[in-house]
Amino acid sequence: MASEQIGYRGPTACAAAGITYRQLDYWARTGLVEPSVRPAYGSGTQRLYSFRDVVVLKIVKRFLDTGVSLQNIRTAVQHLRERGFRDLERMTLMSDGATVYECTSPDEVHALLQGGQGVFGIAVGVVWRDVESALSQLHGERIDTGETLVGSNPGDELARRRNRAV
Repeated sequence: MASEQIGYRGPTACAAAGITYRQLDYWARTGLVEPSVRPAYGSGTQRLYSFRDVVVLKIVKRFLDTGVSLQNIRTAVQHLRERGFRDLERMTLMSDGATVYECTSPDEVHALLQGGQGVFGIAVGVVWRDVESALSQLHGERIDTGETLVGSNPGDELARRRNRAV
């Protein structure tokens, strides 16, 4: 099943991203990372996050853990949103603690490192695989039917197809 057809409820998104439900709720209410599959429509409704949403949640968590301010993280997420979250898995995000930079080539990473200040990077492909691995152990739900799926990692479908072909 294509990953675009699977959504993840709040508790699952939290477990895969390594955040608390309180953080998830706050980030959704303030527009930092909103669920792209289904927003909450008042009390009693369940938000539903896409795979990419969960990747972005984990990126936000990594930046917070390294001391980047929420304001600077908001700017970075807005930049990713404007790009349409394309090519996330091939991207490296770098920060000097104040500004977040998108690096799409080794030359850009090298140029930042030559600046002399301390920087750290997040290889989004690694985060992507971490989220895939975490979600493979958790429940997702089909967007069209609401059917609960156990271990609904989008990468698992490829593995199942490969195994059937052998």
